[in-house]
Amino acid sequence: MEADWGAIRTDLAMEAHELATQRRGGMIPGVISQSEEKGPARISRVTIQTEEAGRALGKQPGYYVTVEAPALRRRDKDDLEEVGKILAEEIRNFLREMQINEAASALVVGLGNWNATPDALGPKVVELVLVTRHLWSFSPPEKRGGLRPVCAISPGVLGITGLETGEIVAGIVQKIHPDFLLVIDALASRNVERLGAVVQLANTGINPGSGIGNRRLGITPAMLGVPVIALGVPTVVDARTIIHDALELTGAGMGIQREFLNIQERLSPFFRQLIVTPKEIDILIQDLSRVVAGAINIALHPGVTPEEVFRYLD
Repeated sequence: MEADWGAIRTDLAMEAHELATQRRGGMIPGVISQSEEKGPARISRVTIQTEEAGRALGKQPGYYVTVEAPALRRRDKDDLEEVGKILAEEIRNFLREMQINEAASALVVGLGNWNATPDALGPKVVELVLVTRHLWSFSPPEKRGGLRPVCAISPGVLGITGLETGEIVAGIVQKIHPDFLLVIDALASRNVERLGAVVQLANTGINPGSGIGNRRLGITPAMLGVPVIALGVPTVVDARTIIHDALELTGAGMGIQREFLNIQERLSPFFRQLIVTPKEIDILIQDLSRVVAGAINIALHPGVTPEEVFRYLD
């Protein structure tokens, strides 16, 4: 049965690939997908090689890595730290692929609205990032101890600042000339089970606010002229997706499209912008920000051990 592509919204490349494969009844030309198990995580890698394949998935051509770990929602400290180490290695893989050396300067950008908990991941991560740019430039090489110059910012959202986030970031890049950006944002998933349990990395950049349905000026390599690693965690799911999946589970068959449109028409006054987030989202954001910040600190500073990083975060 063909999925109602317009009703199913996701920011995750792995889910987009699953949906596109289901929709077409087979593999998508120009897409390479593989996965592996590593400790408590399942890692999926999707490479979108062509513009046509990108249109089929609704994603920009590029390389996407998804670290899926249900342990992220179980609040086990050891498991959380293990996922952080796995995520750090994936970030390092991106740096190697981009040929970014250990002394290259980084700008970490935490996107999102710190006043809206499901959208607060970026600002929370920035609070925990080990920033060193202000110290690194004044230290002799022998005293830098395996740290790279890192600065970080949480630029807020348009409704708070009156400025496009992309404009703020572009201005900073033009002023300080970082060698690369690492941008964190909240995303949307099409699967409730993946909320707070998945981290996606991509080399394509990011659109601020994508997780809550806003499409703003992109923070991308093409826009900024420097490499951009986008890191996102799904914290919300579109209500239409939940209803669509519920209809599939009832065995509505070929009438699913008609039934879905009937429900959408009846609920249209408040249905269009309705998104859902877990009731424990405040705890999830707290745990996720520690895992993501820990992974970033480990990946960006080779002279600091994972044990030192998580001790620092505690």
